[in-house]
Amino acid sequence: MEKITVDEGKAFDFGKTSKAYAKYRDIYPEEVFSKLHEIGVGVQGSRWLDLGTGTGVIPRGLAKYGADIIATDISEQQITEAIALSKDYSNIKYEVLASEDISYPEHSFDAVTACQCFWYFDPNVVVPVIKSLLKPGGIFLKLYMSYLKEESIAQDSNSIVKRINGNWKGASPALQDLNTHYFDDPHTDTMLVDIPFTRDSWHGRMMASRGVMASMNAGQLAQFDAEHRKMLEEKYPENFTIRHKVFFTWYYM
Repeated sequence: MEKITVDEGKAFDFGKTSKAYAKYRDIYPEEVFSKLHEIGVGVQGSRWLDLGTGTGVIPRGLAKYGADIIATDISEQQITEAIALSKDYSNIKYEVLASEDISYPEHSFDAVTACQCFWYFDPNVVVPVIKSLLKPGGIFLKLYMSYLKEESIAQDSNSIVKRINGNWKGASPALQDLNTHYFDDPHTDTMLVDIPFTRDSWHGRMMASRGVMASMNAGQLAQFDAEHRKMLEEKYPENFTIRHKVFFTWYYM
């Protein structure tokens, strides 16, 4: 199994984005959580492991259904934000842990998920771990949500990122992952959703991305901040929606 190369190997750290990520990237609409629950993630009485949880958006969105949830991330900063945002949810436990280092007992979980992150993992390590962790009949699910490339605001924002950070490859790693199946008998579905933004919240969403805060140096970041704000103020209204496509891929063990 080949590990996906991200941004030509340029280093990135989502821990640098944690405050902005917590504020601006909790954007999944309710229909996404309903679909995940319909597929079988987070159902009452189940044990569920969320890998690469970031600031815990997916566990919080499904916590109301009553699953016993463990959520892990390699970034201590991300987990710090996740814990602060999850004080009202007693059924979520967070751990700072790389997915490659997970060592829970065999058949510990009814569901394992990796949302917006599986292409960052080493499949040679993580895939056997997931197979071991899931109970017979359990489910592994990957989720990816992206703004459509046809959206003019997204095109303008992406062009600024790419001009300043030439290593950034945008959605390429995620698209490669969508076309790679490390488990048998994949099930897939997609959904289109219109997500509302203000100029500020869209700017924050872009800042808290792999190509910007997670990988730019201080000078590049200041340049992006100024140019992106200027572009939004000159070209776009204060409020707008951006259409996103959500990809669901899941496998039963």
